[in-house]
Amino acid sequence: MADILVPKSFTSPTHGQMNWDEILSKIVWFMSLDGQATYDVIIGTDSEAGLAKDPLRSVEASESGRAINNGVSDFVSAIIVHKKGRGGVYFWGRQKIANLYSMKQRIWQEATISLNLAQKLVDDFAGIGLFDPSIGSGQFTSNDFNTGLNLEIHVDIGPNGPTRELIADIVGMIRANGFKVATKPSSWGASHVADRHV
Repeated sequence: MADILVPKSFTSPTHGQMNWDEILSKIVWFMSLDGQATYDVIIGTDSEAGLAKDPLRSVEASESGRAINNGVSDFVSAIIVHKKGRGGVYFWGRQKIANLYSMKQRIWQEATISLNLAQKLVDDFAGIGLFDPSIGSGQFTSNDFNTGLNLEIHVDIGPNGPTRELIADIVGMIRANGFKVATKPSSWGASHVADRHV
């Protein structure tokens, strides 16, 4: 998985700085506190374009006076474990990616990062015997998790604004990989949780 773009470290408002294995342990621990509860795992990514700096001004401006995108974008991914009706826990990770000059490129990268995180989570849970991918997206095999898990990817696109033309392709890509997907206004994992840390 080293070649797949996912954040290298994460932060939890509750538990502080964590690596991937620590996140997996905290997710298992949190879900084991109430084996009868129903959980949602939401993965979402948001981004912000980097702006070129000018020592004389706060940002470099083009002839039109608008800031110039320097091609380096800041991406924040969130993994949220929501215990339905009773709170939850979340983890967020940041990474910078170069050579992304358009919003369309950033939106595709956001979706790809979230998809990679979801697949990594499923693969790692399957590797430790908590998840059986042969019975569909979200069924855990451990006695601690008999109610199953709903895993959903939230993408920061919606029917209004410039991202509307990307909905069919991005939703299709995520569904083709076997995951549920939510778009705005229901994609709070990307548009609210991840966005908070960009």
